Amino acid sequence: MPSLKEIKTRIASVKSTRKITSAMKMVASSKLHHAQVAIQNMLPYENLLEHILKSFLVSMPEPESAFQASREVKKAALIVFSSNNSLCGGFNASVIKMMTQAVQEYQSKGIEVSVYPVGLKVAEAVKKLGLQSIGDYRELADKPNARQCEEIASDAARKFLKGEFDKVEIIYHHFKSAGSQILTRKVFLPIDLSTEALGADNDRDLSSNQTSAKVQEYLKKKGEADARQGKDIGIQLNDDFIIEPDMKTVLQALIPKQLHLMVYTALLDSLASENAARMVAMQTATDNADDILHTLNLQYNKSRQQAITNELLDMEGGSVQNN
Repeated sequence: MPSLKEIKTRIASVKSTRKITSAMKMVASSKLHHAQVAIQNMLPYENLLEHILKSFLVSMPEPESAFQASREVKKAALIVFSSNNSLCGGFNASVIKMMTQAVQEYQSKGIEVSVYPVGLKVAEAVKKLGLQSIGDYRELADKPNARQCEEIASDAARKFLKGEFDKVEIIYHHFKSAGSQILTRKVFLPIDLSTEALGADNDRDLSSNQTSAKVQEYLKKKGEADARQGKDIGIQLNDDFIIEPDMKTVLQALIPKQLHLMVYTALLDSLASENAARMVAMQTATDNADDILHTLNLQYNKSRQQAITNELLDMEGGSVQNN
């Protein structure tokens, strides 16, 4: 049985650790709020651009664009988003696992794979797997930058048009709510925007950072009720277009913007998901520390009481012998 001094030392150690995890949880909560604000500020532009482009493509009979050309896949690229730091549960592990599965899937078919690693953890995994890494985008995982996202989208689009890549995919966590981050793998190029559902990715809950099961159940029921009432059913494709100067020129301007937006949205989603995952992990660690402290305090009090009882018995025994 450990001594009172050992128990006191461990209690002090757990209290110190609890202060760290509690502080990290507060920091992650603050960063999550900022990430939610960033997504919320970007959504109006995303919705309108998506509406214009997809409505335009649907209304035109088979618009021709090099970005929509499907071909036999001989070379592929992955744009993968992770974090620079740990202590966020299985956030990074799940991304790396999906990337590894995608790479194995391509390599089993004899397809060469390259990776755009956004984040230190995925960059280390790419190096470990011996894959070709394109660029260094570790700073993006901490500081979202629309210009760098545009560089990634432009580079991937340019290489796709030149035939260096036949297919490009994005792997990231889609932020649905503080308690739900969905690991997503979707095709970036070639694109077929006319078959995409408008607003399909606009299901984020940006109003709360609560992760309890009760809150999540409420949000789920609220979403189902809104769907039954016909809310958020998407934008109707009833626009008439006057194209100037011509269809090809308009597509050449709109599609690269949409590609850039897809990368930037994935980055913001990944950043919000990372902070939500870290907040949950630190909250769990803090709760575990509270449980350990309760057990140690109970053990300390029992040991102390036992020591006092033994001393009283010794004193009583000495008194009896003296008499």
